[in-house]
Amino acid sequence: MSAQRTVQSVTPAVLHPLVAEGRAPRLLDVRTPAEFRTAHIPGSYNVPLHTLREHRAELRSHLDEEVVLVCRSGQRAREAEQALAQAGLPNLRVLEGGMNAWEAAGAPVERGPERWDMERQVRLVAGSAVLVTGLLGVLVPGVHLVGTAIGAGLTYAAIGNSCAMGVLLSKLPYNRGPRTDIRTVIAELRSAS
Repeated sequence: MSAQRTVQSVTPAVLHPLVAEGRAPRLLDVRTPAEFRTAHIPGSYNVPLHTLREHRAELRSHLDEEVVLVCRSGQRAREAEQALAQAGLPNLRVLEGGMNAWEAAGAPVERGPERWDMERQVRLVAGSAVLVTGLLGVLVPGVHLVGTAIGAGLTYAAIGNSCAMGVLLSKLPYNRGPRTDIRTVIAELRSAS
């Protein structure tokens, strides 16, 4: 059995002065393009987690310096760290607490059009489905079982730290935003070197 790797992190309090002084490490934001457009750290590059996983070997040759990975809360950034570490990239860190902690610390954020984050969308869809099927269950026997299935799915999502409903919602046009092209990302990384 292999030992669990320790993920290195950096706090907003440590990263903020580096960003302000123009000495920040390479910042890769692994959220969706729509999330990135809503709010991101100035100077960061958007490389959604699925794109990063698929093209980590290509990215590796353009990330030879320190890299800080950013997401909403830190979970996706830890997954990205694992994928890039497996590709042989050293000097990886995760922004502790993600954009939630960055914004709570009062650090600078570039803002675009406001969108609901994925967690809020999941709560809306799941809660609405449970409410509607619970009310309909009074009139139509068995409909309440849909709400029970959603509850089971949310329980599994919490235990497995994954969310099928979130994955499905992320495929909606509202959540996709502009498509991330790996060639564009690599060109941006090259030009900043």
